[in-house]
Amino acid sequence: METKRFILFFTVASLLILALSFIAARDRFTWVLEVAPIIIALPLLFFTYGRFQFTGLVYSLLLLHFVILAVGGIYTYAKVPLGFWMQDWFGFSRNHYDRIGHFFQGFVPALVLRELLIRKSPLVSGKWLFTIIVWMCLGFSAFYELIEWWTAAVQGADADAFLGSQGDIWDAQKDMLLAFLGAISALLLFSRFHDKMIEKTKG
Repeated sequence: METKRFILFFTVASLLILALSFIAARDRFTWVLEVAPIIIALPLLFFTYGRFQFTGLVYSLLLLHFVILAVGGIYTYAKVPLGFWMQDWFGFSRNHYDRIGHFFQGFVPALVLRELLIRKSPLVSGKWLFTIIVWMCLGFSAFYELIEWWTAAVQGADADAFLGSQGDIWDAQKDMLLAFLGAISALLLFSRFHDKMIEKTKG
């Protein structure tokens, strides 16, 4: 019952995040682009729930990631207030909120992939699993940059808010680096705790 309540909370909270961000969004076109991962992930989680339930750790981190994406969707990444506050506090030359988003683009998927691979493949916790997940996350980040490039090529100036590069010619490379570091950080911080939570699902 506790697990079902948590899943219900996750679902309601996710839909609420989407709804509130849509209402508050300053640019609906950019909002769709920014929250697309949520729009894709939620139905997948819903329709596969009967066969596979993630641990509470993964659901909690997914919810945090959804919030980060939704906030970016409301303001566009280059205009999120937190990024401007960070710019003032640390003397940054630009709004770095998008860097947070790309760090979590590696951080959260790393644990999603880890759980899927441990529970649904012959792979076990260890160096090979660590390496495979990190490169998978880096590959996904590179693919996402290709999507941004394709969007810019098709939409032109309309996609500027989605790209959020703010004039940085190395923006794509830095985004991929942040996702790479995010994946490594997640695995170093949570692998042991994650193993314990996965073990409980077998009971």
